[in-house]
Amino acid sequence: MSIELGHFALVLAFAIAVVSAMGGLLLWRRGERLAAVLGQAAILQFVLVSVAFLAVVHAFVVSDFSLALAANHSHSLKPLIFKISGVWGNHEGSMLLWVLILVLFGALAAAFRRSLPSDLTNLVLGTQSLLTAAFAGFTLFTSNPFARLSPAPLEGGDLNPVLQDVGLAIHPPLLYAGYVGFSICFSFAIAALISGRIDQAWARWVRPWTMLSWVFLTLGIAMGSYWAYYELGWGGWWFWDPVENASFMPWLAGTALLHSALVMEKRNALKIWTIFLAIITFSLSLLGTFLVRSGILTSVHTFASDPTRGLVILAMLAVLIGGAFLLFAIRSPALRQGGLFAPISREGALILNNLFLATAVGAVLVGTLYPLLLDALTGTTISVGAPFFNFTFGALMAPLLLVLPFGPLLAWKRADLVAAGQRLMGFAALAVFLAILISALAGNSISLVPIGLLLGFWVTFGAIAELIERSRLGRIPLAESLRRLAGLPRSIWSTAIGHMGLGLTVLGIVSVSAWETELVTTLNPGETAELSGYEIAFDSFEQLEGANYLADTGVFTVTGPNGGTAVLMPERRTYVASGTPTTEAAIQSYGLSQLYLQLGEPLEDTHVIRVWHKPYILLIWIGALVMSGAGILSLSDRRVRFGVPQAARKAKLEASR
Repeated sequence: MSIELGHFALVLAFAIAVVSAMGGLLLWRRGERLAAVLGQAAILQFVLVSVAFLAVVHAFVVSDFSLALAANHSHSLKPLIFKISGVWGNHEGSMLLWVLILVLFGALAAAFRRSLPSDLTNLVLGTQSLLTAAFAGFTLFTSNPFARLSPAPLEGGDLNPVLQDVGLAIHPPLLYAGYVGFSICFSFAIAALISGRIDQAWARWVRPWTMLSWVFLTLGIAMGSYWAYYELGWGGWWFWDPVENASFMPWLAGTALLHSALVMEKRNALKIWTIFLAIITFSLSLLGTFLVRSGILTSVHTFASDPTRGLVILAMLAVLIGGAFLLFAIRSPALRQGGLFAPISREGALILNNLFLATAVGAVLVGTLYPLLLDALTGTTISVGAPFFNFTFGALMAPLLLVLPFGPLLAWKRADLVAAGQRLMGFAALAVFLAILISALAGNSISLVPIGLLLGFWVTFGAIAELIERSRLGRIPLAESLRRLAGLPRSIWSTAIGHMGLGLTVLGIVSVSAWETELVTTLNPGETAELSGYEIAFDSFEQLEGANYLADTGVFTVTGPNGGTAVLMPERRTYVASGTPTTEAAIQSYGLSQLYLQLGEPLEDTHVIRVWHKPYILLIWIGALVMSGAGILSLSDRRVRFGVPQAARKAKLEASR
């Protein structure tokens, strides 16, 4: 009965979304009364889709295999957390989660609409309802998660064992929250194009939604990277997989949108570019949806292999994205350009940032789509792999990292580049010294490693320099400097911390890429191997039984260079329901570095062992967490919580009419 109730709730939410979209987009001038109705409709959509989603979750939890989705992707032996995560570990369930997050953001927009003018509210909620209608309709008519089986099987087919991991219980919801969150920015862009209302107040309304979505997407990508690192047994943290690229492109575009919206908010400039980025960012999120669900890719990340569904998604993309760009082409000439500024200014630095990020998006997009288009048009199969992406992306990011510390130290409208350089000179010297020293101690031959280290230290120290400059540390009494530091707006702190997190990630990437070591050997119990000063002793081989799998387990004692010991137990699991084997690596952290141990395929009388030593690899994910924390800190800023001051907002709204 709960399944039918959930199905009915989703159908009702779809119907309300259709009516709300028509009302919001066609009657947007009707004022506050319509805004109140659309707000209530948005909240009702969230309630109804929540009921639908919980109905599917309940079927998975109680192993109700009369639901086809549970029969195909669950098993009664699965632990509870994997029964729940199995709801979105497939195409139909993941689309339902997508719709749930979409209506959640719509409900949040309705709940926080008090500072918005009613006409803009109507257009935003109408556009959001249009997106909800499109995806809820796609879910109902092509990917129905409520299909029944009769008679119901006694047991389910189980979830892909690779997806039975805590990381996959967390990664997709975070990633979807990032993807779908940018729908609010898209809705604001459409509302601005239709109404012609685009000013500093509009940028201040958009920026918190952009930041929130960016934080979720950053956490989602970082979680996915760490999951692939420890779960897939390949020992790598990024593979330039097309589906990884599909999440990375909206992150790059969203980063550009954040900086562009900041210029617009502070200086009332870059209006058209900011609108364009808002459309592009969500369009890239929709492109990721198409790649994952069209069947044109084969990956552990993909959910569907049905070309028919892919064609439907492609048609949706054409209508939504094509319609948005058509509206942009028609309306953008009527929008005012905004304020002027000198090339050497903070605005100029942020534009340069946008230029590099937008070019990086283009490079990753070409490398991702070109092989697919070539195969579809000519039947020729080629592979665009890590060398292409590393070279092109690295070449674009190096100059961006080089100029990044200058931006926060430049004044708005017109600045003195020489003065900013003088403030950074000491930190530049320190970054050069550390890069050379570390490279010399590591014994590197001539390579790009010192340059990578230099850029990582430069960005990190540049963030510290901004805080020192604003607190006037060393130029006034220490107590006064500390008071100034504590009194800095949270937005300034978040900028410095965010850039610092980026610097830490760069240092982690450079370190593990330059100094990672690997050993592939065969061992029997009682034998030892050595890698980078670590002694790995194979103690025993055991067979263990898990909740829904059998595991061949190796027990190893690792002795570190400083004499400490740790016991590692890598596994090769075979899942009972499907008979699918998986590899579970064992990882031991030593400070910011890790030793990664994998138990390979068994041979006749021995075992293949793969060991990696990964120096400072944890800096990659620590940096991502620091960047996300900076975004959360920015969202807690008083100016974000309270929005545009009423008097200023009213004056700006009157001027924009």
